[in-house]
Amino acid sequence: MKIKTDYLVIGSGIAGLMFALKAASYGKVTIITKAALDESNTKFAQGGIASVMYPPDYFEKHIEDTLRAGDGLNDEEVVRMVVTQAPERIKELIELGVEFDKKDNGQFELGREGGHSFHRILHHKDNTGQEIELKLIDRVRNHPDIEILENHFALDLITQHHLGYPVSYCQDNIVCFGAYAQDVKTGQIKTFLSKITYLATGGIGNIYQTTTNPSIATGDGIAMAYRAKAKITHMEFVQFHPTALYNPGERPAFLITEALRGFGAKLRNSKGELFMESYHPLGDLAPRDIVARAIDNEMKKHGVDFVFLDATHIPKAELKSHFPHIYEKCLSLGIDISKDMIPVVPAAHYSCGGVKVDHTGKTSIENLYAGGEVAATGLHGANRLASNSLLEAVVFAHNSALASKDLIKDINYQTEIPDWDDEGTRLLEEMVLISQEFKELQQIMTNYVGIVRSNLRLHRALKRLEILYHETEEIYERSTINQRICELRNAINVGYLITKMALRRKESRGLHYNVDYPYKLKENRFLS
Repeated sequence: MKIKTDYLVIGSGIAGLMFALKAASYGKVTIITKAALDESNTKFAQGGIASVMYPPDYFEKHIEDTLRAGDGLNDEEVVRMVVTQAPERIKELIELGVEFDKKDNGQFELGREGGHSFHRILHHKDNTGQEIELKLIDRVRNHPDIEILENHFALDLITQHHLGYPVSYCQDNIVCFGAYAQDVKTGQIKTFLSKITYLATGGIGNIYQTTTNPSIATGDGIAMAYRAKAKITHMEFVQFHPTALYNPGERPAFLITEALRGFGAKLRNSKGELFMESYHPLGDLAPRDIVARAIDNEMKKHGVDFVFLDATHIPKAELKSHFPHIYEKCLSLGIDISKDMIPVVPAAHYSCGGVKVDHTGKTSIENLYAGGEVAATGLHGANRLASNSLLEAVVFAHNSALASKDLIKDINYQTEIPDWDDEGTRLLEEMVLISQEFKELQQIMTNYVGIVRSNLRLHRALKRLEILYHETEEIYERSTINQRICELRNAINVGYLITKMALRRKESRGLHYNVDYPYKLKENRFLS
Protein backbone atom coordinates (compact mmCIF):
# COMPACT_ATOMS: atom_id res chain seq x y z
CA MET A 1 0.00 0.00 0.00
CA LYS A 2 1.51 3.35 -1.10
CA ILE A 3 0.52 6.66 0.51
CA LYS A 4 1.68 10.01 -0.90
CA THR A 5 2.11 13.13 1.18
CA ASP A 6 4.07 16.37 0.89
CA TYR A 7 5.45 16.12 4.42
CA LEU A 8 5.89 12.91 6.38
CA VAL A 9 6.42 13.55 10.10
CA ILE A 10 7.68 10.59 12.13
CA GLY A 11 6.97 11.22 15.80
CA SER A 12 4.48 13.29 17.80
CA GLY A 13 6.39 15.15 20.51
CA ILE A 14 6.81 18.92 20.53
CA ALA A 15 9.24 18.87 17.56
CA GLY A 16 7.00 16.81 15.28
CA LEU A 17 3.77 18.61 16.20
CA MET A 18 5.24 22.11 15.82
CA PHE A 19 6.78 21.20 12.47
CA ALA A 20 3.48 19.69 11.30
CA LEU A 21 1.51 22.81 12.21
CA LYS A 22 3.94 25.07 10.39
CA ALA A 23 4.45 22.81 7.35
CA ALA A 24 0.69 22.44 6.90
CA SER A 25 0.69 26.01 5.57
CA TYR A 26 2.69 24.79 2.57
CA GLY A 27 1.33 21.30 1.82
CA LYS A 28 -0.33 18.12 3.04
CA VAL A 29 1.16 16.68 6.24
CA THR A 30 0.96 13.09 7.47
CA ILE A 31 2.02 12.29 11.04
CA ILE A 32 2.84 8.71 11.95
CA THR A 33 3.54 7.80 15.55
CA LYS A 34 4.31 4.40 17.04
CA ALA A 35 1.81 4.68 19.91
CA ALA A 36 -0.91 7.17 20.88
CA LEU A 37 -0.40 10.74 19.69
CA ASP A 38 0.30 12.04 23.20
CA GLU A 39 2.84 9.34 24.10
CA SER A 40 6.19 11.13 23.89
CA ASN A 41 9.04 12.43 26.02
CA THR A 42 7.49 15.89 25.77
CA LYS A 43 4.57 14.82 27.96
CA PHE A 44 6.99 13.88 30.75
CA ALA A 45 8.94 17.18 30.70
CA GLN A 46 8.20 18.73 34.08
CA GLY A 47 10.56 21.68 34.37
CA GLY A 48 9.78 24.09 31.56
CA ILE A 49 11.17 25.98 28.60
CA ALA A 50 14.04 28.46 28.85
CA SER A 51 13.89 31.99 27.43
CA VAL A 52 15.18 35.42 28.32
CA MET A 53 12.04 37.39 29.20
CA TYR A 54 12.85 40.31 31.51
CA PRO A 55 15.84 42.37 32.71
CA PRO A 56 18.26 41.93 34.36
CA ASP A 57 18.48 38.72 32.28
CA TYR A 58 19.81 39.13 28.74
CA PHE A 59 20.66 37.02 25.67
CA GLU A 60 24.42 36.99 26.18
CA LYS A 61 24.01 35.49 29.64
CA HIS A 62 21.74 32.67 28.36
CA ILE A 63 24.30 32.05 25.59
CA GLU A 64 27.13 31.99 28.10
CA ASP A 65 25.28 29.57 30.38
CA THR A 66 24.54 27.23 27.46
CA LEU A 67 28.16 27.26 26.28
CA ARG A 68 29.46 26.65 29.78
CA ALA A 69 27.14 23.67 30.27
CA GLY A 70 28.15 22.29 26.84
CA ASP A 71 31.78 22.26 27.98
CA GLY A 72 33.23 23.80 24.82
CA LEU A 73 31.60 21.50 22.27
CA ASN A 74 28.58 23.61 21.35
CA ASP A 75 28.18 25.25 17.96
CA GLU A 76 28.19 28.87 19.13
CA GLU A 77 26.31 30.16 16.06
CA VAL A 78 23.50 27.69 16.76
CA VAL A 79 23.43 28.62 20.45
CA ARG A 80 23.12 32.30 19.55
CA MET A 81 20.38 31.59 17.01
CA VAL A 82 18.28 29.49 19.40
CA VAL A 83 18.59 31.88 22.34
CA THR A 84 17.70 34.97 20.32
CA GLN A 85 14.71 33.27 18.66
CA ALA A 86 13.35 32.11 22.01
CA PRO A 87 10.95 34.99 22.88
CA GLU A 88 9.29 34.82 19.45
CA ARG A 89 8.82 31.03 19.66
CA ILE A 90 7.39 31.40 23.19
CA LYS A 91 4.93 33.95 21.81
CA GLU A 92 3.83 31.42 19.17
CA LEU A 93 3.24 28.74 21.81
CA ILE A 94 1.08 31.15 23.80
CA GLU A 95 -0.88 31.99 20.64
CA LEU A 96 -1.47 28.25 20.21
CA GLY A 97 -3.07 28.16 23.65
CA VAL A 98 -0.19 27.12 25.92
CA GLU A 99 -0.56 28.61 29.40
CA PHE A 100 2.50 29.44 31.50
CA ASP A 101 2.30 30.34 35.18
CA LYS A 102 2.09 34.05 35.99
CA LYS A 103 2.49 36.25 39.03
CA ASP A 104 -0.29 38.43 40.37
CA ASN A 105 1.14 41.39 38.41
CA GLY A 106 0.71 39.52 35.12
CA GLN A 107 4.39 38.82 34.53
CA PHE A 108 5.50 35.25 33.93
CA GLU A 109 6.66 33.42 37.05
CA LEU A 110 10.11 32.29 35.97
CA GLY A 111 11.94 29.39 37.57
CA ARG A 112 15.66 28.75 37.83
CA GLU A 113 17.41 25.44 37.24
CA GLY A 114 20.96 24.09 37.36
CA GLY A 115 23.48 25.99 35.25
CA HIS A 116 21.27 29.07 34.72
CA SER A 117 22.45 32.46 35.99
CA PHE A 118 18.95 33.93 36.15
CA HIS A 119 15.34 32.91 36.61
CA ARG A 120 14.32 32.27 32.99
CA ILE A 121 12.29 29.02 32.95
CA LEU A 122 8.67 29.40 31.87
CA HIS A 123 6.56 26.62 33.34
CA HIS A 124 3.06 25.31 33.91
CA LYS A 125 3.14 23.98 37.48
CA ASP A 126 5.32 20.83 37.32
CA ASN A 127 3.80 19.45 34.11
CA THR A 128 4.91 21.94 31.46
CA GLY A 129 5.52 19.31 28.80
CA GLN A 130 2.04 17.87 29.17
CA GLU A 131 0.49 21.34 28.88
CA ILE A 132 2.38 22.02 25.64
CA GLU A 133 1.70 18.56 24.21
CA LEU A 134 -2.05 18.67 24.81
CA LYS A 135 -2.47 22.16 23.35
CA LEU A 136 -0.46 21.24 20.22
CA ILE A 137 -2.40 17.99 19.80
CA ASP A 138 -5.67 19.91 19.92
CA ARG A 139 -4.46 22.19 17.11
CA VAL A 140 -3.10 19.28 15.05
CA ARG A 141 -6.28 17.21 15.34
CA ASN A 142 -8.37 20.11 14.10
CA HIS A 143 -6.15 21.07 11.16
CA PRO A 144 -7.69 20.12 7.78
CA ASP A 145 -4.32 19.53 6.09
CA ILE A 146 -2.85 17.21 8.73
CA GLU A 147 -3.54 13.47 8.74
CA ILE A 148 -2.72 11.52 11.90
CA LEU A 149 -1.92 7.82 11.90
CA GLU A 150 -1.42 6.50 15.43
CA ASN A 151 0.06 3.07 16.18
CA HIS A 152 2.19 3.17 13.04
CA PHE A 153 5.73 2.01 13.68
CA ALA A 154 8.38 3.38 11.30
CA LEU A 155 10.63 0.55 10.08
CA ASP A 156 13.13 2.20 7.75
CA LEU A 157 13.76 5.38 5.79
CA ILE A 158 13.47 4.86 2.03
CA THR A 159 16.54 5.83 -0.04
CA GLN A 160 18.20 4.79 -3.31
CA HIS A 161 19.31 1.61 -1.55
CA HIS A 162 15.74 0.35 -1.85
CA LEU A 163 15.92 0.83 -5.62
CA GLY A 164 18.81 -1.61 -5.80
CA TYR A 165 21.65 0.90 -6.10
CA PRO A 166 24.86 -0.20 -4.32
CA VAL A 167 25.97 1.81 -1.29
CA SER A 168 29.10 3.01 -3.11
CA TYR A 169 26.98 4.51 -5.91
CA CYS A 170 24.90 6.86 -3.79
CA GLN A 171 26.87 7.38 -0.57
CA ASP A 172 27.72 11.00 -1.45
CA ASN A 173 24.23 11.91 -2.63
CA ILE A 174 21.70 9.96 -0.59
CA VAL A 175 18.07 11.04 -1.02
CA CYS A 176 15.17 10.21 1.29
CA PHE A 177 11.91 9.31 -0.50
CA GLY A 178 9.82 8.57 2.61
CA ALA A 179 9.58 5.61 4.95
CA TYR A 180 8.18 2.13 5.47
CA ALA A 181 5.89 1.81 8.48
CA GLN A 182 3.79 -0.95 9.99
CA ASP A 183 0.23 -0.53 11.19
CA VAL A 184 0.76 -2.13 14.58
CA LYS A 185 -2.87 -3.20 14.95
CA THR A 186 -3.25 -4.91 11.55
CA GLY A 187 0.34 -5.86 10.82
CA GLN A 188 0.11 -4.23 7.36
CA ILE A 189 3.31 -2.57 6.14
CA LYS A 190 2.71 0.69 4.28
CA THR A 191 4.98 2.61 1.94
CA PHE A 192 4.86 6.35 2.65
CA LEU A 193 6.18 8.46 -0.23
CA SER A 194 6.98 12.03 0.75
CA LYS A 195 8.71 15.08 -0.63
CA ILE A 196 10.08 16.03 2.79
CA THR A 197 10.52 13.62 5.70
CA TYR A 198 10.82 15.05 9.22
CA LEU A 199 12.37 12.76 11.82
CA ALA A 200 11.10 13.56 15.32
CA THR A 201 11.24 10.17 17.03
CA GLY A 202 12.62 11.29 20.38
CA GLY A 203 15.14 9.68 22.67
CA ILE A 204 17.01 6.54 23.69
CA GLY A 205 16.36 6.18 27.43
CA ASN A 206 15.13 2.59 27.36
CA ILE A 207 18.51 1.18 26.45
CA TYR A 208 19.28 1.73 30.17
CA GLN A 209 17.77 -0.05 33.18
CA THR A 210 16.56 3.13 34.87
CA THR A 211 15.14 5.93 32.75
CA THR A 212 12.66 8.77 32.96
CA ASN A 213 11.65 8.12 29.32
CA PRO A 214 8.46 6.32 28.29
CA SER A 215 8.76 2.80 26.87
CA ILE A 216 8.67 4.09 23.28
CA ALA A 217 12.10 5.76 23.64
CA THR A 218 14.21 3.06 21.98
CA GLY A 219 16.32 5.17 19.61
CA ASP A 220 14.35 4.22 16.49
CA GLY A 221 15.02 7.43 14.54
CA ILE A 222 18.76 7.43 15.16
CA ALA A 223 18.99 3.77 14.16
CA MET A 224 16.95 4.30 10.98
CA ALA A 225 19.09 7.29 10.00
CA TYR A 226 22.28 5.34 10.75
CA ARG A 227 21.18 2.47 8.51
CA ALA A 228 20.37 5.02 5.79
CA LYS A 229 23.97 6.33 6.10
CA ALA A 230 23.13 9.71 7.67
CA LYS A 231 25.84 11.37 9.75
CA ILE A 232 25.50 10.67 13.48
CA THR A 233 27.42 12.59 16.12
CA HIS A 234 28.00 13.08 19.88
CA MET A 235 26.26 9.86 20.93
CA GLU A 236 28.69 9.46 23.85
CA PHE A 237 26.95 12.34 25.64
CA VAL A 238 24.01 10.75 27.45
CA GLN A 239 22.47 12.90 30.15
CA PHE A 240 21.39 11.21 33.37
CA HIS A 241 18.85 13.26 35.27
CA PRO A 242 20.23 13.49 38.81
CA THR A 243 16.92 13.10 40.62
CA ALA A 244 14.49 10.39 39.61
CA LEU A 245 12.27 9.05 42.40
CA TYR A 246 13.77 5.87 43.83
CA ASN A 247 10.95 3.36 43.50
CA PRO A 248 12.32 -0.02 42.31
CA GLY A 249 10.15 -1.70 39.71
CA GLU A 250 8.51 1.47 38.39
CA ARG A 251 9.26 2.20 34.74
CA PRO A 252 9.64 4.87 33.59
CA ALA A 253 11.14 6.31 36.73
CA PHE A 254 9.16 9.26 38.04
CA LEU A 255 11.09 12.48 37.47
CA ILE A 256 11.69 14.90 40.33
CA THR A 257 12.18 18.11 38.40
CA GLU A 258 15.31 20.17 38.80
CA ALA A 259 13.01 23.10 39.41
CA LEU A 260 12.46 21.74 42.93
CA ARG A 261 16.16 22.34 43.64
CA GLY A 262 15.79 25.73 41.97
CA PHE A 263 13.03 26.36 44.50
CA GLY A 264 15.39 25.57 47.38
CA ALA A 265 15.45 21.78 47.90
CA LYS A 266 18.84 20.33 48.92
CA LEU A 267 20.55 17.00 48.29
CA ARG A 268 21.69 14.97 51.30
CA ASN A 269 23.58 11.68 51.48
CA SER A 270 22.55 8.61 53.46
CA LYS A 271 23.97 10.21 56.63
CA GLY A 272 21.80 13.26 56.11
CA GLU A 273 24.79 15.43 55.15
CA LEU A 274 24.67 18.16 52.51
CA PHE A 275 27.31 17.30 49.92
CA MET A 276 26.98 19.31 46.70
CA GLU A 277 29.03 22.29 47.90
CA SER A 278 32.09 20.03 48.02
CA TYR A 279 31.65 19.12 44.35
CA HIS A 280 30.88 22.45 42.68
CA PRO A 281 30.64 26.18 43.57
CA LEU A 282 26.99 26.26 42.43
CA GLY A 283 26.16 23.48 44.87
CA ASP A 284 22.74 21.95 44.24
CA LEU A 285 22.32 24.09 41.12
CA ALA A 286 25.45 22.81 39.41
CA PRO A 287 25.08 21.46 35.83
CA ARG A 288 23.40 18.07 35.62
CA ASP A 289 26.51 16.08 34.74
CA ILE A 290 28.23 17.34 37.89
CA VAL A 291 25.22 16.59 40.10
CA ALA A 292 24.65 13.12 38.62
CA ARG A 293 28.30 12.12 39.12
CA ALA A 294 28.28 13.55 42.64
CA ILE A 295 25.22 11.48 43.55
CA ASP A 296 26.77 8.41 41.91
CA ASN A 297 29.93 8.92 43.95
CA GLU A 298 28.02 9.40 47.24
CA MET A 299 26.04 6.21 46.60
CA LYS A 300 29.18 4.19 45.90
CA LYS A 301 31.08 5.73 48.79
CA HIS A 302 28.36 4.82 51.30
CA GLY A 303 27.22 1.59 49.62
CA VAL A 304 23.61 2.69 49.16
CA ASP A 305 21.08 2.71 46.31
CA PHE A 306 19.90 6.31 46.61
CA VAL A 307 20.42 9.71 48.21
CA PHE A 308 17.83 12.17 49.52
CA LEU A 309 16.33 15.39 48.23
CA ASP A 310 15.25 17.52 51.17
CA ALA A 311 12.37 19.96 50.63
CA THR A 312 11.07 19.82 54.19
CA HIS A 313 12.09 23.44 54.91
CA ILE A 314 9.84 24.74 52.10
CA PRO A 315 6.29 25.65 53.24
CA LYS A 316 3.79 22.88 52.50
CA ALA A 317 1.38 25.23 50.74
CA GLU A 318 4.11 26.32 48.31
CA LEU A 319 5.12 22.72 47.57
CA LYS A 320 1.52 21.74 46.82
CA SER A 321 0.96 24.84 44.70
CA HIS A 322 4.13 24.71 42.60
CA PHE A 323 4.74 20.95 42.47
CA PRO A 324 1.31 19.30 42.75
CA HIS A 325 2.15 16.20 40.70
CA ILE A 326 5.35 15.51 42.62
CA TYR A 327 3.56 16.05 45.92
CA GLU A 328 0.72 13.67 45.05
CA LYS A 329 3.02 11.02 43.54
CA CYS A 330 5.24 10.92 46.63
CA LEU A 331 2.23 10.95 48.93
CA SER A 332 0.85 7.90 47.11
CA LEU A 333 4.03 6.08 48.21
CA GLY A 334 3.74 7.24 51.80
CA ILE A 335 6.18 10.15 51.44
CA ASP A 336 4.94 13.56 52.57
CA ILE A 337 7.60 15.80 51.01
CA SER A 338 6.78 18.61 53.45
CA LYS A 339 7.92 16.29 56.27
CA ASP A 340 9.91 13.48 54.63
CA MET A 341 12.99 13.58 52.43
CA ILE A 342 12.59 12.15 48.92
CA PRO A 343 14.77 9.16 47.93
CA VAL A 344 16.30 9.91 44.52
CA VAL A 345 18.68 8.27 42.05
CA PRO A 346 20.12 9.31 38.65
CA ALA A 347 18.27 7.96 35.59
CA ALA A 348 18.96 8.03 31.85
CA HIS A 349 17.13 11.10 30.64
CA TYR A 350 18.33 12.75 27.44
CA SER A 351 20.64 12.17 24.48
CA CYS A 352 22.71 15.20 23.48
CA GLY A 353 23.84 13.40 20.34
CA GLY A 354 21.92 12.10 17.38
CA VAL A 355 21.44 12.74 13.68
CA LYS A 356 23.68 15.64 12.72
CA VAL A 357 21.76 18.60 11.26
CA ASP A 358 22.53 22.13 10.11
CA HIS A 359 20.88 25.30 11.44
CA THR A 360 17.73 24.52 9.40
CA GLY A 361 17.44 20.96 10.71
CA LYS A 362 18.62 19.44 7.41
CA THR A 363 20.50 16.14 7.74
CA SER A 364 23.28 14.86 5.47
CA ILE A 365 20.55 13.07 3.46
CA GLU A 366 18.63 15.11 0.90
CA ASN A 367 14.98 15.87 1.78
CA LEU A 368 15.43 14.49 5.32
CA TYR A 369 15.15 16.86 8.27
CA ALA A 370 15.32 16.08 11.98
CA GLY A 371 14.32 17.88 15.16
CA GLY A 372 13.95 17.33 18.87
CA GLU A 373 15.98 14.80 20.80
CA VAL A 374 16.75 12.64 17.75
CA ALA A 375 18.78 15.51 16.26
CA ALA A 376 22.25 16.78 17.13
CA THR A 377 21.94 20.49 16.35
CA GLY A 378 25.08 21.74 18.08
CA LEU A 379 23.07 23.54 20.78
CA HIS A 380 23.91 21.23 23.66
CA GLY A 381 27.51 20.25 23.04
CA ALA A 382 28.73 17.88 25.73
CA ASN A 383 25.85 18.55 28.11
CA ARG A 384 22.36 20.01 27.78
CA LEU A 385 21.54 23.05 29.86
CA ALA A 386 18.29 22.44 31.72
CA SER A 387 15.07 23.39 29.87
CA ASN A 388 16.85 24.17 26.60
CA SER A 389 15.44 21.08 24.86
CA LEU A 390 11.82 22.20 24.43
CA LEU A 391 13.17 25.52 23.17
CA GLU A 392 15.48 23.77 20.70
CA ALA A 393 12.56 21.72 19.37
CA VAL A 394 10.34 24.71 18.56
CA VAL A 395 13.16 26.77 17.05
CA PHE A 396 14.29 24.00 14.71
CA ALA A 397 10.71 23.06 13.79
CA HIS A 398 10.25 26.66 12.70
CA ASN A 399 13.53 26.77 10.77
CA SER A 400 12.92 23.42 9.05
CA ALA A 401 9.45 24.39 7.89
CA LEU A 402 10.73 27.66 6.43
CA ALA A 403 13.70 25.98 4.74
CA SER A 404 11.65 23.20 3.19
CA LYS A 405 8.64 25.19 1.97
CA ASP A 406 10.31 26.24 -1.30
CA LEU A 407 11.71 22.75 -1.93
CA ILE A 408 8.50 20.78 -2.25
CA LYS A 409 7.58 22.53 -5.52
CA ASP A 410 10.63 20.97 -7.20
CA ILE A 411 10.54 17.51 -5.63
CA ASN A 412 8.82 14.62 -7.37
CA TYR A 413 7.65 11.43 -5.72
CA GLN A 414 9.81 8.35 -6.36
CA THR A 415 7.08 6.00 -7.60
CA GLU A 416 9.39 3.06 -8.35
CA ILE A 417 9.87 2.22 -4.69
CA PRO A 418 9.08 -1.48 -4.12
CA ASP A 419 6.76 -2.68 -1.35
CA TRP A 420 8.32 -4.13 1.79
CA ASP A 421 9.67 -7.61 1.12
CA ASP A 422 9.05 -10.17 3.88
CA GLU A 423 9.03 -13.26 1.69
CA GLY A 424 10.36 -16.34 3.44
CA THR A 425 9.79 -15.04 6.97
CA ARG A 426 7.61 -16.62 9.62
CA LEU A 427 5.85 -15.54 12.78
CA LEU A 428 8.21 -15.15 15.73
CA GLU A 429 7.11 -17.52 18.49
CA GLU A 430 10.02 -17.14 20.91
CA MET A 431 9.20 -13.65 22.23
CA VAL A 432 11.04 -14.56 25.43
CA LEU A 433 14.27 -14.26 23.43
CA ILE A 434 13.50 -10.63 22.63
CA SER A 435 12.59 -9.77 26.23
CA GLN A 436 15.72 -11.43 27.56
CA GLU A 437 18.04 -9.76 25.06
CA PHE A 438 16.50 -6.36 25.82
CA LYS A 439 17.21 -6.87 29.52
CA GLU A 440 20.77 -7.92 28.68
CA LEU A 441 21.25 -4.80 26.57
CA GLN A 442 20.03 -2.59 29.44
CA GLN A 443 22.41 -4.31 31.87
CA ILE A 444 25.37 -3.87 29.51
CA MET A 445 24.68 -0.18 28.94
CA THR A 446 23.97 0.56 32.61
CA ASN A 447 27.00 -1.28 34.02
CA TYR A 448 29.57 -0.47 31.34
CA VAL A 449 28.43 2.69 29.50
CA GLY A 450 26.74 4.65 32.27
CA ILE A 451 27.56 7.76 34.31
CA VAL A 452 31.20 6.75 34.92
CA ARG A 453 33.11 4.77 32.27
CA SER A 454 36.49 3.15 31.69
CA ASN A 455 38.23 1.72 28.65
CA LEU A 456 37.91 -1.79 30.09
CA ARG A 457 34.15 -1.43 30.59
CA LEU A 458 33.64 0.10 27.16
CA HIS A 459 35.58 -2.66 25.38
CA ARG A 460 33.60 -5.31 27.27
CA ALA A 461 30.37 -3.57 26.31
CA LEU A 462 31.39 -3.56 22.66
CA LYS A 463 32.13 -7.30 22.66
CA ARG A 464 28.79 -8.14 24.25
CA LEU A 465 26.89 -5.78 21.98
CA GLU A 466 28.40 -7.47 18.94
CA ILE A 467 27.11 -10.83 20.16
CA LEU A 468 23.64 -9.36 20.77
CA TYR A 469 23.71 -7.74 17.34
CA HIS A 470 24.42 -10.98 15.48
CA GLU A 471 21.84 -12.92 17.52
CA THR A 472 19.19 -10.27 16.89
CA GLU A 473 19.93 -9.95 13.17
CA GLU A 474 19.55 -13.71 12.82
CA ILE A 475 16.09 -13.54 14.41
CA TYR A 476 15.14 -10.43 12.42
CA GLU A 477 16.07 -11.91 9.04
CA ARG A 478 13.83 -14.96 9.44
CA SER A 479 10.90 -13.43 11.33
CA THR A 480 7.78 -11.63 10.22
CA ILE A 481 8.07 -7.96 11.17
CA ASN A 482 7.29 -7.38 14.83
CA GLN A 483 7.61 -4.05 16.67
CA ARG A 484 9.48 -5.53 19.59
CA ILE A 485 12.23 -7.16 17.51
CA CYS A 486 12.61 -3.92 15.53
CA GLU A 487 12.91 -1.89 18.75
CA LEU A 488 15.55 -4.28 20.08
CA ARG A 489 17.45 -4.06 16.80
CA ASN A 490 17.32 -0.26 16.92
CA ALA A 491 18.34 -0.12 20.57
CA ILE A 492 21.37 -2.33 19.94
CA ASN A 493 22.39 -0.04 17.06
CA VAL A 494 22.18 2.95 19.38
CA GLY A 495 24.07 1.21 22.18
CA TYR A 496 26.81 0.37 19.70
CA LEU A 497 27.05 4.01 18.53
CA ILE A 498 27.26 5.32 22.10
CA THR A 499 29.97 2.84 23.00
CA LYS A 500 32.03 3.36 19.82
CA MET A 501 31.93 7.15 20.19
CA ALA A 502 32.74 6.89 23.90
CA LEU A 503 35.83 4.85 23.04
CA ARG A 504 36.85 7.37 20.40
CA ARG A 505 36.80 10.30 22.82
CA LYS A 506 40.13 10.24 24.66
CA GLU A 507 39.11 12.72 27.36
CA SER A 508 36.48 13.39 30.00
CA ARG A 509 34.13 16.16 28.93
CA GLY A 510 30.59 17.06 29.89
CA LEU A 511 28.42 13.97 30.22
CA HIS A 512 31.20 11.61 29.15
CA TYR A 513 33.46 10.72 32.07
CA ASN A 514 36.18 8.11 31.55
CA VAL A 515 38.39 7.28 34.56
CA ASP A 516 41.25 6.49 32.16
CA TYR A 517 41.13 10.05 30.76
CA PRO A 518 40.12 12.27 33.71
CA TYR A 519 41.39 15.39 31.92
CA LYS A 520 39.71 17.51 29.24
CA LEU A 521 41.28 18.28 25.87
CA LYS A 522 41.56 21.97 25.07
CA GLU A 523 40.42 22.02 21.46
CA ASN A 524 36.85 23.05 20.73
CA ARG A 525 35.34 20.65 18.21
CA PHE A 526 31.90 19.68 16.96
CA LEU A 527 32.74 16.13 15.93
CA SER A 528 30.89 14.29 13.17
